Amino acid sequence: MTAPASASMPEDARTPAYSWVVLAMLCVIYTFNFLDRQLISILTEPIRKELGLSDLQMGLLGGIYFAAFYTIIGVIVGALADRTSRVRILFIGSFLWSLFTIACGMAKTYPMLMAARMGVGVGEAAGAPPSYSIISDYFPARRRGMALGLFSLGVPFGMALGAGLGAKIAELYGWRSAFIFIGAAGIVASFFLLLIVREPRRGAQEPVSSEPPTSTVQPSFVSTVKMFFSRPTLLFTALACGATAFVGYGVLNWTAPFLTRVKGINMGEIALYYSLMLAICMGAGTFLSGQLADWLSRRAKHWYALVPMIALIAAVPFYIGFVWAPTWQISMAFLAVPTLLNNAYLAPALAVVQNSVRPEQRTTSGALLLMVLNLIGLGLGPTFVGGMSTALTPEHGEVIALQLAMYALAPFYAVAIFFLILEAGALRREEKRALETT
Repeated sequence: MTAPASASMPEDARTPAYSWVVLAMLCVIYTFNFLDRQLISILTEPIRKELGLSDLQMGLLGGIYFAAFYTIIGVIVGALADRTSRVRILFIGSFLWSLFTIACGMAKTYPMLMAARMGVGVGEAAGAPPSYSIISDYFPARRRGMALGLFSLGVPFGMALGAGLGAKIAELYGWRSAFIFIGAAGIVASFFLLLIVREPRRGAQEPVSSEPPTSTVQPSFVSTVKMFFSRPTLLFTALACGATAFVGYGVLNWTAPFLTRVKGINMGEIALYYSLMLAICMGAGTFLSGQLADWLSRRAKHWYALVPMIALIAAVPFYIGFVWAPTWQISMAFLAVPTLLNNAYLAPALAVVQNSVRPEQRTTSGALLLMVLNLIGLGLGPTFVGGMSTALTPEHGEVIALQLAMYALAPFYAVAIFFLILEAGALRREEKRALETT
């Protein structure tokens, strides 16, 4: 089914109301995506104690075991969604990840929990790439940074609900009930998606050209992959995202156990204070970065990289303060700043990719961005912290070992900043070449 006629109106037209309905529904599904993902980190301590697991084993559950399936299947799904119904693929994915979230609550052993987490990764692989492409066909290029920024609010909303709702359910009924309840709610949401969102026409928001198309041939998967990794702008954008996410996911996956084990916070306090801080700070950072990058990029495209670079530089001292602080209240006050700033890379990066490739390559390109981001960030960040903590525990004990592991994340801010500088340079060169050819 194609989008309504208004979806292909000229650039200066108002965005139709239905486009906002679609964006809201996609954001709800994305919220469940991250809610399900966040649960494993929020409930690390009760799961670890009941099943007798190490920090490394928990880090692998939230890291490479999940990310390997998520990223590999994500690229396959991206290629498929560039040729078939993106809405149906998104529905199947959201149904599957919700079903496997329920399976996490039923797992009795570590291998069973590991298999369920891999299943969640398989389902969530069908989440973001089709959504990016759908949004790009409902919103014109000049509004995509804002639209993708609003969509990306599913990240903080999901994280906050995972911390608040997940911790509260676990406090009252146990950690297994949290997985089962939230997974069931996700299944219901997936059916609402199928009822509400219509498949848009590909390229519906691209400027109408009087020139005949140079080619009607659908780009192959291999050609899209070669294009993505051969263009410095797209390659450096992906590597900058991966390096930033290494820190971001390392922090997010281990903040709840860190505050519980090292700072003495309890599940009730996590449900109230930590979830509220995540919702406000991550939400504001995600939305404002997309708005700010859209505004600044009208002057120069390299601001899509400079905005997150400046944000990361400002975040470093506050992150160190978060790990050092003597109480959980002071620690969380410090954490608010990097929580606000660490996620400033996502909406600008999505806008760069979606604006830089052909409409029929958007889903695959979005999946390739997520492949790099999640293999490096989600796969290695939590695993690095868990592995460091486990290695240091025999000498320092569980409490100091986890604190030292969190300190060890700080130098990776410099790696992320370095790649953002490279991305800014590549964007500047592309813009200069474009001006020279006009």
